[in-house]
Amino acid sequence: MLTLSIIIPTYNRCKQLQRVLAGLEHQTVPADQFEVIVVSDGSTDGTNDFLKTASVGLQLKPIFQANSGVAAARNNGLYQASGQIILFLDDDVVPDPQLVTEHLRIHASQPDDVIVLGPMLTPSDFSLAPWVRWEQAMLVKQYDAMLAKKFQPTARQFYTGNTSLAREHLLKAGGFDEHFRRAEDVELAYRLAQAGLRFIFNAQAIGYHYAERSFRSWMNTPYIYGKNDVIFTRDKQQKWLLPKVYSEFHLRNPLIQWLVRICLDRRNISTGISAGLKTTALIGDYLRIERLVQIAYSGLFNLQYYQGIADELGGGRAAFFEQVAQADE
Repeated sequence: MLTLSIIIPTYNRCKQLQRVLAGLEHQTVPADQFEVIVVSDGSTDGTNDFLKTASVGLQLKPIFQANSGVAAARNNGLYQASGQIILFLDDDVVPDPQLVTEHLRIHASQPDDVIVLGPMLTPSDFSLAPWVRWEQAMLVKQYDAMLAKKFQPTARQFYTGNTSLAREHLLKAGGFDEHFRRAEDVELAYRLAQAGLRFIFNAQAIGYHYAERSFRSWMNTPYIYGKNDVIFTRDKQQKWLLPKVYSEFHLRNPLIQWLVRICLDRRNISTGISAGLKTTALIGDYLRIERLVQIAYSGLFNLQYYQGIADELGGGRAAFFEQVAQADE
């Protein structure tokens, strides 16, 4: 049996995928010691033809499915994997030559109840959209905090762009919940944590994130995260989650708290302020005032996230702030 199976879901990112596979060809671990499972989730951009004819120095196993979402794609790869360890990579995360070595090193030195989290760093040869640059800065902030021992990694840092764990634990957990198109990774991580698995951050298991995302997609993401946090608490037995969200609201930057209190569930006000924040971010980017860019996108992200919570709660701002007030007591 192979030690490692790398699972990469992909959808219409043929050029990016080729860059990832090239990175896997240059790992310090010999290519005959791991397999690479690429699951094409209904791609229409030539990805399927490329995978059928690709001549790469890898044990490449392509899988083709109708478009069903990333959770279904990862599950499909999981069920057909041969390795004892599963390493999830995204199709825009190019591995450093030591990435596979570093994942395997931790697994070899620890009991099999660990989940290894690797960083997704910003490449020096790629220009990110400013809203994606904000997202990357937030990731780096978390990485720095974990390295400084300010907090231990948890399920909330489980991003399947660069993470690994034993296949048996994934199968016992039932894999990813295919009902979710976003936050399906952290939902699985919550279940894995409940099963007793531990999370380890390995800063040396580096992937470079060549992230491309439209502004509209970026804005939709925190809204769905907010809705899903309510759903996870209500329907997925994560009763701790929303109380923690309410408690953490009091730790947010005062400007963020003010924006949420002013805008939540007030569509006209929220639309106007959001438009102003977007303009501020673009001006800051043009003038290269990065601090201004970061503040504006933080405001936009948080407004969308908390609106998602309020909408899914059903009681709007009254229900949200009632829970926030209780968390402060």
